[in-house]
Amino acid sequence: MIKVVKEGVVLDITDHAFENEGVLNPAIYQDGNKVHMFYRAVRKGNHSTIGYCLFDGPILLEHRNDKPLFRPDLEIESQGVEDARIVKIDDLYYLTYTAYDGVNALGALATSRDLKHFERQGLIVPILSYADFHRIAECNAHLNEKYKRFHVQSNIDERFEKKILLSNKNVIFFPRKIKGKFYFLHRIRPDIQIASVEEIKDLNQAYWSDYLMHFDQNILMAPKYEHEISYIGGGCPPIETKAGWLLIYHGVHDTVQGYVYSACAALLDLEDPGKELARLPYPLIKPEKTWELSGEVHNVVFPTGTALFDETLYIYYGAADTRIAVASLNINDLIEELLKYQS
Repeated sequence: MIKVVKEGVVLDITDHAFENEGVLNPAIYQDGNKVHMFYRAVRKGNHSTIGYCLFDGPILLEHRNDKPLFRPDLEIESQGVEDARIVKIDDLYYLTYTAYDGVNALGALATSRDLKHFERQGLIVPILSYADFHRIAECNAHLNEKYKRFHVQSNIDERFEKKILLSNKNVIFFPRKIKGKFYFLHRIRPDIQIASVEEIKDLNQAYWSDYLMHFDQNILMAPKYEHEISYIGGGCPPIETKAGWLLIYHGVHDTVQGYVYSACAALLDLEDPGKELARLPYPLIKPEKTWELSGEVHNVVFPTGTALFDETLYIYYGAADTRIAVASLNINDLIEELLKYQS
């Protein structure tokens, strides 16, 4: 077992109107000793923006903006911009987030050169109805039966006036190009999928049509162990190590008290990131502390960003959908443990 130190809550709600209901699920970018945090700020009524703060070292708060850095602007994100992740590739920062209009939740991208001004690139996931996806799923004979249970049209509430689209969240880029291509994760429940393109502009209808017709070949990971048996999803941007890409993701299992979210760990092949090398058979971080057990949504550890100081890896996570906490561990010990469970 890995020794994990729960450092505690590093960011909580304030009296500012834009974050008076919750702060959670932060994107993290580390620049030397400084840690930039782009967090989901929720005001009452479940309207989300992206707030910003800066840490000196992993947990010492140095600065916090008193207003949102990134606000909803498009119709598809009218209810909120949620759960950002961030990486830097070459000279450009890639901020992925979930655009939410009150009904639909879809992965979107914004880019920046200075971490202050962001230019929207729009939705980068396929835009299709549940019925369309259900027809595609039927063509993929080897898909988990859960795809049909999660996404059949009869499960969708028809009271909404807006067109209901297939939910596709947790879009997370790898922090460098691999063999000349951008690689990223996304999540159509219950699995984690992987996609790659030479240019972002190639994420068009033709690309996604072909991708979905071969959907079963693009599934990176499926639920495997009890703590993740309901569904899984991406967590933090992958970390490059000599042993492979270290992936901290989230796993969910259903209980009589509801869903329980835990942070999990896996290794992916460096040059073929669609290949899983190893996976922990137990949760890396599970809800145990008061701040993880009780909140807007109980029993949630939702990892979204990391910072590495020497050999200590700090994992930042949304705790009970209310506040942001951090846990630390030795990254070499984690890699050594993962290698015991190679595929």
